[in-house]
Amino acid sequence: MASTHPPPVIVVGAGLAGLSAAYSALQAGAPSVRLLERAAKPGGNSIKASSGINGAPTRFQDVAKHGVDQSFCEDTVKSAGSRLHASVAESVRKQRQDLISVLTSRSASAIDFLVDLGVDLSVVAQLGGHSKPRTHRGAGKTPPGASIVTTLLAKLKEHEGRFELVTEAEVTKLLLTANNQVTGVEYRKDGASHSLAGPVVFATGGFGGDTHGLLARYRPDLDGLPSTNDPRPGAHDLLAAGAGAALVDMESVQVHPTGFVDPAAPRAPLKFLAAEVLRGEGGILLHRGRRIVNELATRDKISGVIMDLPLPDAEGEGEDGAGGLRQWDVQLLLDPGTAEAAAGHVGFYLWKGLLQKKKVADLDEATRETLREYAAVVRGEKPDEFGRTAFGHWTLGADGSGIAEDAEVCVGRVTPIVHFTMGGVVFNEQAQVLSSALGEAQKPIQGLWAAGEITGGIHGDNRLGGSSLLECVVFGRIAGEQAAQSVLKAEA
Repeated sequence: MASTHPPPVIVVGAGLAGLSAAYSALQAGAPSVRLLERAAKPGGNSIKASSGINGAPTRFQDVAKHGVDQSFCEDTVKSAGSRLHASVAESVRKQRQDLISVLTSRSASAIDFLVDLGVDLSVVAQLGGHSKPRTHRGAGKTPPGASIVTTLLAKLKEHEGRFELVTEAEVTKLLLTANNQVTGVEYRKDGASHSLAGPVVFATGGFGGDTHGLLARYRPDLDGLPSTNDPRPGAHDLLAAGAGAALVDMESVQVHPTGFVDPAAPRAPLKFLAAEVLRGEGGILLHRGRRIVNELATRDKISGVIMDLPLPDAEGEGEDGAGGLRQWDVQLLLDPGTAEAAAGHVGFYLWKGLLQKKKVADLDEATRETLREYAAVVRGEKPDEFGRTAFGHWTLGADGSGIAEDAEVCVGRVTPIVHFTMGGVVFNEQAQVLSSALGEAQKPIQGLWAAGEITGGIHGDNRLGGSSLLECVVFGRIAGEQAAQSVLKAEA
């Protein structure tokens, strides 16, 4: 006999993965959803995302110019690097490739899902590591992460009576049966402990902000790098020790090449991301006035090139911990065409003082010479020495009329920053958390799903820009649907 009070689907974490799971659980018929968020407000790191969300093939891509986009899966496999190399066991490769296949094959429907909710994703750019433009964002000034998160929150609030968001609720324990099935959670709220029964979706994000905890444990070499993530502990130990979840790729941490060094607080360890779209739309990176890399290369390559440069005098010293705060002195430069194409981002960065406008006449001679050389590359007069072939909306000198002295460019200082953790709990295409390692027979932990940055096995060595929001939507939707079905099945 069905219970008169069926349990809610419990979603832990109110970033995009959690919001997607919660909404999809409701759409799949879950009687109710309880969303637990440890912060004071929902959104997590997802609300900060500024470059966009990948999808292919979609209605917004320019098929006439670029052809039908059928290379997203191939680009993702390539970006995953050595963890999908031929020397890796076939069973491990297959599990990774299956996850990548789900991510990329459902990317177009993820875009449709968000657009149908009312999110504008009509602008498409090509980011580093991508062979075609496929990263979607809106035409307005609201960054895509904020636009997606606020839209989903508004939709969830329409389900009053079935949906409840509980903030400042820290999950401290998973409730388990004798055979290790997850049946709910314990959490602390206002100093008191509470128990909640139901199937659980974990969407608590990565551990990039857990500087002295998980990050120091798995990547001590990154000690001293600033981060885009708020300081907070990772939830991986809770899942691993509490429910027996297997972990994978925990040492695989993405260092984003461009975090803004705020002139007003240059030593602050928490940095604003200089969005990938700034380079995708044409921006260039300079060290002492000279370009140093193909700005559309993968994040790991660009970060590596910058981190091979000498640290400026006085950097790496101070009272910021072992070795001090390590940050480099690299300039990000946007010409007028690039700045206009990324106006929604640029306006915010200018307002925050992270970018400054300068006339070409006020730049040093090395930078001016670089602009003349780069304009010749954009015009097609010579190949780029670093292999860049797509130049976004760069217009400065592109018509052959020379570099106008009164032309205005935007310049800001950037440095590599800890941005994303590719590792996490092992899971499968149904978003079930596994107690088995990659390559082994799958052993799902009943009653437990996961989505977003808490999971591992998809991205391998490097995550493509625009795929973090995508995995949140794709696997968040799967997790929510699966959790809802478990409730409905039990009540049937």
